[in-house]
Amino acid sequence: MKRLIWIALTGLFALTASAQYDPVFTNSWALQSYYNPAAAGVDGYLNIQGAYSMQMTGYDGAPKTMLVTADLPLTFWSPNHAVGAGFMNDAIGLFSHKKIYAQYALHIPLGWQKKSKLSIGARLVILSEKFDGTGVDTDESNDKAFPTTEVSGFAIDGEVGARFTWSDVWYVGVSAMHLTGPTIELGDDKVNEIGISQMFYLTGGYKLRFRDKRYCLDTHGIVRSDFQAIRGDITARLAYEGRKNKLYGGLLYSPTNSVGFLFGMDFHGVNIGYSYEMYTGGVGLQNGTHEIVLGYQMNMKKSKKGKNMHKSVRFL
Repeated sequence: MKRLIWIALTGLFALTASAQYDPVFTNSWALQSYYNPAAAGVDGYLNIQGAYSMQMTGYDGAPKTMLVTADLPLTFWSPNHAVGAGFMNDAIGLFSHKKIYAQYALHIPLGWQKKSKLSIGARLVILSEKFDGTGVDTDESNDKAFPTTEVSGFAIDGEVGARFTWSDVWYVGVSAMHLTGPTIELGDDKVNEIGISQMFYLTGGYKLRFRDKRYCLDTHGIVRSDFQAIRGDITARLAYEGRKNKLYGGLLYSPTNSVGFLFGMDFHGVNIGYSYEMYTGGVGLQNGTHEIVLGYQMNMKKSKKGKNMHKSVRFL
C-alpha cells in the first residue's frame, strides 16, 4: 500500500500534469458552455446546469467531481452578447482541484440561414489546488518531498473558444483550456508544484429529424487532446418531444476507453438525467462512472402576453 501511495504522489506532483487533469463528463453534450465559452447563451435561453460524477466507483480515493454552470444572453443589451459563470470541485484521493470562472460570448448572425451564427468566447479562470498531507503514510516522516500538512495554491488562467451553428441542425466548435499553462506552487515554502498542460477540444453535433416530428436522433461528439494523449467520445440519444414533457435514451462510446448508457427527461424546463459509463480496459465493468445531471432552462424572450415561454433545447 505504501508503495502505491509513493507512486501516486510522485505522478501527481510531476511538473507537467497529464491529459486527464480536466475531468471527463459522460454527459458532455449537456455541458457545452463548460467545454467551450463560445456556447454561452447560444440558444437564447437561461441555462443552469449541474453535474455530479463518481468515477471508478468501489476504489478508495476515486475521483468525485461536481460542476455547476450558468449562462444567458444579455437581452437588455443585445441577444448577440452572452455571459456565464461556473464552479467545479474535483476531489481525487488527497487532492482537491477547484475551478471558478466567468465568461463572455459574442454571437454573430449569418444572414444566409435562419438561426445560423458564428460565436466566439473567452473566460477568466481561477484554479485552486489543495493537498491534504495529513493523510500521507511514508516510511520517512521527515522527507520534505511529501507535505505532512494541508498545503494549497492557486493560479490565474485563461480559456477561449469558437463555434459555428447551422440553424438547429448541426454545430461544430473548437476551444482551448489552460492557455497560460500555469504552474501552481503548494504551501508557503513552494517545495511542491503542479504544472498544467494546455488542453484542446473539438466538439460537434447533428440532429436527425424523423417523419414524425415528435422524434429525433441527437448526436454529439467531443475530442480532447494535449498533443500527447487523446480521447474521443460520441453519444447518440433518441428523443421524444411531447407537448408537456420530453424523454430521451441513448448510448456512449469512447474507443479503447468505455461504453455507457444514458437516459433522462425534461418537464417544463426542468431536466434530469442519469448515465453509467463502463470502462473497457483495466477496470472492472462494475467499477464504472455514475453521473447525474440536473438543469433548468428558460426562454429569455418575452411572448406577447408578457410571459416567459419554457422550453428545453438540450434534448432537441
